[in-house]
This record gives sequence, C-alpha cells and structure tokens, in this order.
Amino acid sequence: MIGRRLLLTLLLGLASLRSFAEPGQALPRVVSLNPSLTAILLALDASPALVGIDDWSARTHPQLAALPRVGGLFNPSLEGILALEPDLVVWVPSAQQRNLQQRLEALDVEVLTLDNITLPQLLDSIERLGARVQREREARERVRAIRAAWTREERRAARGPHPRTVLVLQRDPLFVVGGGSFLDAMLRAAGAENAAADFGEAYPRVGVEWLIAAAPQLIIDAAEGPERARGHWSRWPSLPAVASGRVVTVPADLVTLPGPQLDRAVALLGRVVRGEDVGMAP
Repeated sequence: MIGRRLLLTLLLGLASLRSFAEPGQALPRVVSLNPSLTAILLALDASPALVGIDDWSARTHPQLAALPRVGGLFNPSLEGILALEPDLVVWVPSAQQRNLQQRLEALDVEVLTLDNITLPQLLDSIERLGARVQREREARERVRAIRAAWTREERRAARGPHPRTVLVLQRDPLFVVGGGSFLDAMLRAAGAENAAADFGEAYPRVGVEWLIAAAPQLIIDAAEGPERARGHWSRWPSLPAVASGRVVTVPADLVTLPGPQLDRAVALLGRVVRGEDVGMAP
C-alpha cells in the first residue's frame, strides 16, 4: 500500500474558487487541511486568513505552530473545525473526507474540494485562491513567475540533453511519476524523457523488473530519507543511471508539492537534467 508520507505529498493542491470578499472587507476565516494550501496562503501573504490548520502543516510551517490544529488528512476533527467558526474549509478531494464534507455542508459551513493534478489546474487555482483572500496581485505575480520559469527551462531543454528519466516518489514499494500530472509536465519542461509517461496513472506503482527494462539514464529520487538513496540504488549496478553516477536526490517538499514554488522546482529539475552540480545521492 502506498506510504502515508507519499499520500500526504500527492494529495495536495488547489481548484477553482470564486471571489469571496470585496476590497476593504474582513478576510474570510479559513481552515486549511492540506499543507500545499497552507503554503500557497503563506506565499500570497495571506496567513492572517488562517484560523486553523492540519497537523502536517503545523509540522512543516513552524511559523504557524501557534494556530489551532484540527487533525490530519486522515483524521480531521469536525468538532475542532466547528469551534473555529470558519467561513471556508479547504482540502483535496479524498474518500477519507467525503463524510466530513457532507456533515460540514449540512451545518452550512462552506467546503472547497481542491484538485491538484495538472499544471493548468494549479495555476488557475493559485489565482482564484488569491482572489478569495484579497491577494489577487500577489497570486498573479506568483503565476507569472511560474510561467516564466517554465518557459526558460523549455528553451534551455530544446538544446538537450534529453535523458531517459525516472522520478521516484517512494522506493519500497516503488512509486514513480507517470503521465498526465504536473510532475510529468515539469519533467518534460526540464528536458527529461519520462520513462514512465505511458502509464495511465499519474503516480503508478511499478516493479523492479519494469525499472530494469526501462534502463533509465537518470534517476531523480524524491523519496523520504535521501541519506539512504545511494545504498538503495547500489543494489542494481546494471542500471545506466547507477553505473554512470546519475542518481540525484531532490527535496520532495519543493519538487513534488503542488504548491506555490513550481518556478523553483522546474529550475532545479532543469539543472539536474543538464547534469549541473545539485548534489548527487549521498
């Protein structure tokens, strides 16, 4: 079964929102149940709107540690949310939260389920969330920065190289980036040939046999415990990426989070694909 940390990373994101407050009005009281939503609000200088956060956000954003916690992705507290009298509760759609959503809506608490799969969804959602919390200008600037970085990397990538690449989300069992997601698009923008792009799932589980047959020239490891990467991959010395020393660890919180820092993420992946020194697997 897919690891909890991987789920917490992948079940993050945004979707379409409508304007909530006119300029000059008080900010909406927002409860965020996903760290990517929390990260976007922080990036847009909208933290004053937050009145409650999930446990994972509290751990990853120490500056918000004083905010009330309302549980996690798998155990949000209805009572804790209601006690904060929110105008808006935001999360990523999942089976675990369907019942809670129905109960909140029955109590006239507005709930936004926010998708996180494709790049257009993410960019559109940053702008809409910005409008919702009176941060339209900041959201537009963030989206422009992401688009500009994407364009720069695509131009650089046109000159090559284009190594056959696997982006690893979890090592054991092995989950990689498949086709269709913002991560697949980011690999292509950076100049990589995604070896798993033909999978119908965005984040498929694959076997070692598939990996050996795919013969990646570059392994980008975003799994938990980067200090264990070299020992893990050394078990398959015949893999071209291992044989040539092209196993590179990258921070999952930057690269795989569908949040506000995709400009930094695509720039990092571009450097990795071009073989620039960003730190090989320890």
